[in-house]
Formats: sequence, structure tokens, C-alpha cells
Amino acid sequence: MSHIDEFISLVHTQSKRDYLKRVNEFPKPEAAKIAKQFDFDYWDGDRKFGYGGHHYDGRWRIVAERMVSYYGLKSGDKILDIGCGKGFLLYEFTQVVPGINVVGIDISTYALANAKEEIKQSLKKGNAKKLDFMDKEFDLVMAINSLHNLYCYDLEIALQEIERVGKKYKFICMDSYRNEVEKTNLLYWQLTCECFFTPTEWEWWFKKTGYSGDYGFIYFE
Repeated sequence: MSHIDEFISLVHTQSKRDYLKRVNEFPKPEAAKIAKQFDFDYWDGDRKFGYGGHHYDGRWRIVAERMVSYYGLKSGDKILDIGCGKGFLLYEFTQVVPGINVVGIDISTYALANAKEEIKQSLKKGNAKKLDFMDKEFDLVMAINSLHNLYCYDLEIALQEIERVGKKYKFICMDSYRNEVEKTNLLYWQLTCECFFTPTEWEWWFKKTGYSGDYGFIYFE
């Protein structure tokens, strides 16, 4: 198990965030209710409800390249992305490693319907707490910025499920905080999270559930 922040930080740091604007411009409880529908407003509507337009721009290419290099992925390997959204990262894997097999699941019907056309057939509706796959089916299992949307009792199951279906490598990335400033910024910015943990608490979860894969954290500095 390794702590790896340099994968997702390559994308996270590209976005500028005005924490006070998000919490003041529109009633936060109403924004969260809309965001948690994971429909048009969350993905492609106004920024106060989510992404503010989630369109392919190639930014995930470097993440795929780094992960391919780190894990030594090759043609014929099989990847699962839990919370794949529109499948942009999975698409990049197919470009970096021709012949790699990708599978993505997401709870959002809208995201799947508007996914990257080239890999849409590899994506399906699914939930992290019940992975409809065989034991040790995947060479790499990923869950990037999705597990924090689960309540604790579902998070425990999801971590066990990731461990079950992963044959070689697993990587998960979650929101976290190291101090009161980062905690406040996270609370101001998030719309869909149900659990908030410090790095030490996340590591406690890993030990409790037997999760043996790699992990990274996103901080709102």
C-alpha cells in the first residue's frame, strides 16, 4: 500500500476555486439537493451545481500516462473505474495503451448517456457498494473522487468490494483535510459528499476493511 498524490493533483490544481462565492451565491442546501441528482445540472449546468460543464479537453491524458508507467499496464490488461462519469480517463487509457480493456460504472444515467462516444459501450450503470464482477477480475481498480459520496456503512462495503475484484493493483482518491482551513474549504466547496475524514482516519478505514491498494488525497488549500 502506497500513498500517491501525484496522479490526481495534476488535474485538481488546474481548477481555480472561489470557496466563499460558492457558499454565498446560492443557498448551499438547495445546490446540494440539485447536485445529488447527478443529472444535467451537476455535470453541464451552472458551476454552483457541480462541474459547470464537464467536457473532454485532454487533461486526463497525463494521469493515464503516469498510472500506466507506475503500474506497468500493458495490452490485454483490464481496468475498472468506479464512478467513471463520462469516461474521459478510461478513454485516455485506451489511447496510451492500445488493446487495454476498460470497464466503467457510474450511478449517473446522464453521465453515461453523454459519455465519450469511443468507449460508451464499455460503461454501465452501477454502484460501488455492489460490484457485479468476479473475484480478482481486474488488473487495476480505480475509484477517483467517488467514495466520499457514500455513507460510512456503504463505504465499508465498497472498500471490501474493491479489494475483492482487484487482482493486482488498486488506486482510490478521496477528499481529505489536514487542518481547519482545509476542512472549512472542503465543506464550502463540496456538494455531494457524505463522509469527511483526515488522512489518519482514511488509513483507519483501510485497515478495518482490509483494503491493500494505493491511495491519494485531494486537499482544498
